[in-house]
Amino acid sequence: MTERGKRVVIVAGGWEGHQPHECAELFAGVLRGDGYDVMVSETLDTYLDAAAMRETDLLVPIWTQSAITPEQLRGLLDAIAAGTGIAGFHGGMADSFRDSTEYQFMVGGQWVAHPGNIIDYTVQITNHDDPITAGIADFAMHSEQYYLHVDPSNAVLATTTFSGEHTRWVAGCVMPVVWKRQWGAGRVFYCSLGHVAADFDIPEARELVRRGMHWAARG
Repeated sequence: MTERGKRVVIVAGGWEGHQPHECAELFAGVLRGDGYDVMVSETLDTYLDAAAMRETDLLVPIWTQSAITPEQLRGLLDAIAAGTGIAGFHGGMADSFRDSTEYQFMVGGQWVAHPGNIIDYTVQITNHDDPITAGIADFAMHSEQYYLHVDPSNAVLATTTFSGEHTRWVAGCVMPVVWKRQWGAGRVFYCSLGHVAADFDIPEARELVRRGMHWAARG
């Protein structure tokens, strides 16, 4: 799945609890190993440079909570609509900019809870034919099990089922973990795994995000 010569910008910051800089370093290394040209930025002003955004094939946001200005948001969304891909994980993409419904519309979901905090749960692959998930079997995680508000237009590739042990009224609820979607001409990929960088020591979790990044990149 190597795509040589493609340009990736990782934008890392926000709440430090999700280890944005450690995760940026991890996936910068993964993508460079796959032949991508990777730049790591620590400012949302990155999205203001329209010329640079046009030359970027993939954006990887790792920015939990915080706020985004209207100008920064417009730069981000316009770049994706014009064909720049975006791929992210956990709160670094789905718990960002809580006041921005348009951002959430692009992502396809928004974090609202993780009952029980760090728990054991299973990720079920629901589409075994998609190149992002092909050959990956169901696997166990010990981390936050994200409960999200999700867009019904998402193409869901993997799910998890809530036991109800920690929040009884959602017992049996099947929640998307991995999805892909479109925003204009741009591809959008999201995976709810990755509370901390060590979560990607699980080979399946790391490979899902790696493949999702490849899929989302322009072209």
